[in-house]
Amino acid sequence: MRFNKKKFIYLISPLKINKIFYYHLPIVLDQKKVSFFQLRLKKENFKKKLTIGRKIKKICKKFNVKFLVNDDVYLAKKLNADGCHLGQKDMNIFEARRIIGKKIIGITCHNSIKLAKVAIKSKADYLAFGAFNKSKTKKIKYRASINLLKKARKITKSPIVAIGGINSNNYKKLLLNKANFLAISGYIWNNKKLNPREAIKKLK
Repeated sequence: MRFNKKKFIYLISPLKINKIFYYHLPIVLDQKKVSFFQLRLKKENFKKKLTIGRKIKKICKKFNVKFLVNDDVYLAKKLNADGCHLGQKDMNIFEARRIIGKKIIGITCHNSIKLAKVAIKSKADYLAFGAFNKSKTKKIKYRASINLLKKARKITKSPIVAIGGINSNNYKKLLLNKANFLAISGYIWNNKKLNPREAIKKLK
C-alpha cells in the first residue's frame, strides 16, 4: 500500500450525514491532504447506507481518495468500495478477504502490540491504534501512547493509523512519531470554531 506523505489524513464520516455534508466534502478533499475516507454510520439501515455510500464514493473517486467502509464487509462489497475497516468484534479478516478479495482491509488494534502481531500475521493492510487523545466521537475504552507507536513501528512496515481526538494542536506529535495516517472526524465535521475547509487547512 503506497502512501503520500502530504496526504496523511484518514477522514472518517460524521455520525449523521446531512445535505450540507455533500457541499463540504469536495471542498475538504480538494485540499489534497486526505488519502482515505471511511464511511462510518452506526444508526442507518443497509439501504440508506447504500444510497449515501454511492454518493460519497463518486466524490472520493473524483479526488483520488480511497473509499472504505467501517465494520460492514457486505456493504463494502455491494458498493465495490476500495476496502473495509474491521474492529476486533467484527468479521475476521480471512472471512472478509473471502468476500472482498484483494481490497484494503485495516484492523483496529486498540493499544495492544499483541493484537497488532495478530493483524500483521493475517496480512492486514494497515493497523489502527488509539485513542491517543480524548474524543467526543466515540467512548474511549483504550488509551494509546506515543511509546506504543514506537514499539509498533519496530515490528512492522505496514502503515499505522492513529485514532482519537486528533486536532490541529496535537497532530504533529503523532506524525513525528511515525504514524502514517491520522484518523480525524470530529475536528473537521463538528468543529465549533472552524468550518470544515478552515479546519483541514490548519493540518499542514
